[in-house]
Amino acid sequence: MTSAQFRRLALAYPTVVEGVHQGHADFRVGGRIFASLGHPNEAFAAVMLSPQDQTFLMRDYPSVFTPAAGKWGASGSTIVRLAEADTGPIAAALEAAWRRRAPKRLVRALDGETTSAD
Repeated sequence: MTSAQFRRLALAYPTVVEGVHQGHADFRVGGRIFASLGHPNEAFAAVMLSPQDQTFLMRDYPSVFTPAAGKWGASGSTIVRLAEADTGPIAAALEAAWRRRAPKRLVRALDGETTSAD
């Protein structure tokens, strides 16, 4: 997978905007970062998963996903080796990260749900 492919997948989710954080491209929903590109270099990306999602993806795709260092990794921040990645696992990781960070109303809208408060 290339950085451009990762970027296209990340930007496909509702209300996502691309920004910059510490000199690297990031992707935000509701003002919260759910993914980034280029750290520690252009061969990598990161997704902000739940620890459970991180465990599943690392188990199923150990050559693609690894926890970030320290407390970031323990809380679900996951490094992606782009050269090892295929679209399916990355799309799943990005969706999980987007859902974790998105406002609940956006998640409901993506799922086609409505409530009387909407």
